[in-house]
Amino acid sequence: MSHFHQSGRDCGKRLLEIDGSQKSGSGTILRLSIAMSAILLKPLHLYNIRQKRPKPGLKHQHLRAVLTAANICKANVKGAKVGSKELWFFPTKIVGGRFHAEIGTAGSIPMLLMTVLPICTFARNPVCIDISRGGTDVSYSPTINYLKYVFLPVLAKMGLKCNLTIHRYGYYPKGLGRVTLKIQPNQNLLPLHLEKFGRLRNLRGISVCTFLANQQVAKRQAKEAAKTLTLHGYESNMEVVNDYSNPEQKGSSITLLAQTDSNVLLGSDAIGELGKPSELIGRNAADNLIREIEGRGTVDIHLADMLIPYVALAKGESVFTTCSWTDHLETNIWLTHEILKVKFRVEKVNKLFKITKNA
Repeated sequence: MSHFHQSGRDCGKRLLEIDGSQKSGSGTILRLSIAMSAILLKPLHLYNIRQKRPKPGLKHQHLRAVLTAANICKANVKGAKVGSKELWFFPTKIVGGRFHAEIGTAGSIPMLLMTVLPICTFARNPVCIDISRGGTDVSYSPTINYLKYVFLPVLAKMGLKCNLTIHRYGYYPKGLGRVTLKIQPNQNLLPLHLEKFGRLRNLRGISVCTFLANQQVAKRQAKEAAKTLTLHGYESNMEVVNDYSNPEQKGSSITLLAQTDSNVLLGSDAIGELGKPSELIGRNAADNLIREIEGRGTVDIHLADMLIPYVALAKGESVFTTCSWTDHLETNIWLTHEILKVKFRVEKVNKLFKITKNA
């Protein structure tokens, strides 16, 4: 029995009260609050949901994430409807098993996975989640290949074993993507120690296009990314994927990653857009990765905030460095302190932000 499950029962029915207008005022507060409520088995009252966004309240993709999380932790939910700015969430148990979620729009599959994965980590039995009719590669979200090749491998270093299968890529505006994630729960996550950047060992990329092979979109993205990296002195290997999984929705993406000999894994990605040359997509991804490499942080700008809940839940001290202090990073550190009472120390070391979760 994990410490967190036990503490949830010990705390009885006292509500976690979270104001969604704090810090970034974004969907990240919703996603992380739901996950922490489920793990602690403590009821949650969340209000002012996405208060600082142009259209506050639950959007369709947020609602899907809430309902999928509720299904996994057998929660009763009140206020779960599109546009709702207030939500009550009453989790009961995280057993595990097979689950299916259907988004029905181009809403982000990676964001839904990031909501439920912390919950699945604390399940009693293995979990298999099948998510269909959503976006695998859409704006304001990591690409599905970023999750597969950067996020999940770093979590594996913390003892969380997952297997992600991409059945169908999905893009804006129709979505229609489908993936399956299998999770081997681990209630005793290992701390993360990433202090030294080390020497660059391997640079690679995965450039994907769906029903755009005739225009050589994936090839052009990859070629420009490799060219940009070479101009900065970095040799890379590019995998070009001409995908035919989704005949109803064309699209493209590129995901780049850099590994060092000290266990550091950095990533960047970019998504194709109508009217934007494929070369520009490849160059943008490469420029972002170069910025990360030359900044010499041990965790990239996006991974930094995504790791916070896992670092918070792991026993013992964790430490990593990152180049940028973002709204999402600040929000996740604030929220895990509010809910889990864990303490983080943030220091500026040279040009890097050193994030330490106290033991």
